[in-house]
Amino acid sequence: MRLTRILPVIFVLSLSIGLFPVSGVPGYVPRPGDHFSYHEAIDVGNGVGYYGGYSDHTDVTGSESMNGIFANGTVASNYASTWAFRDYQGLTKNSGSSGNFTWSSVTFLYERGTDNQTGYTNPKVWFYMDYSTLKGGSFYLLDTQMTVQSRNHGFFLPSENRYVNTIFAQGASSYFRNDDYGQYSAAYTWSVYFDPSTGYIVGYVWDEHDSNTVGDSFSYTENLSVTATSYTLAAGTAPPSFLLYVLYAVAIVVFLVIVLVIVVVLISRRRRRVKLPKHAYEQEYRPPPPMPIPAPGIDMTPKQPPVLQIVIKEVVKVKCKYCGALIDSTVLTCPICGAPRT
Repeated sequence: MRLTRILPVIFVLSLSIGLFPVSGVPGYVPRPGDHFSYHEAIDVGNGVGYYGGYSDHTDVTGSESMNGIFANGTVASNYASTWAFRDYQGLTKNSGSSGNFTWSSVTFLYERGTDNQTGYTNPKVWFYMDYSTLKGGSFYLLDTQMTVQSRNHGFFLPSENRYVNTIFAQGASSYFRNDDYGQYSAAYTWSVYFDPSTGYIVGYVWDEHDSNTVGDSFSYTENLSVTATSYTLAAGTAPPSFLLYVLYAVAIVVFLVIVLVIVVVLISRRRRRVKLPKHAYEQEYRPPPPMPIPAPGIDMTPKQPPVLQIVIKEVVKVKCKYCGALIDSTVLTCPICGAPRT
């Protein structure tokens, strides 16, 4: 695959991910001496088709400085940046740029020149917003409409190894890419984080997917965070992790199951309950029924006369051992021959 192309457009695209607040005077007015420096990592990968197996990485280091403020809100500024590109085959490229420009702290539009922004019509600055914009409010960064999702969002700042408090805004849109990467339809989501006390940038994440009509595609991501600021960043807390969200969901499901079981048990008991009569004072008085007369006793003694019992006594006969006659076993001598029985 021949991918020996030079990519100066990468830096342009990296800065074109900007922030434009809505028109109107912000709660914090820029001052001479306001500045910030930043680091940005750009990655291309997940290629399919022509870009299958391809990847590249670009590191950008830059700074923005506010040098003077005019009565009409115009801010005289200066930018400087350098970038280093390297692809999966080891091809490298380094370059940079710097210059002066002006922008309006009232309309947030670039007035004379830009900080190397190209391909936009009447864009707004990418590094500043009206920090008084409420949750749900919208504004523009370059040409992307953003909506404030949270005014108290923890953003991890790698340069300080801690979470800082930010205003979190997000927008999504699409455009047609026509540069060194080729001609592609690009859809992106842009998540941006600002300092709640001034409205200056703290960081952003640009997540883009590019594809064409023949099935080629790749992903393009940018991660930017400030490395030094003239404005103090307040400490923030880490947003809930995915596991914590899962635990919350499980707890809610368990709670709902318990409530459902209780409701089912109560309904079941109510259906089985025997209805009680109305209170006594609501019923007509009825005297108790009379006591039943006990039945006469029953004599179980038999009324027949006693039965006469006749006992017949039988005497055993034995033979006389002298004459052989049968004689009673109770006699002492044979009545026939007179001989003794024994």
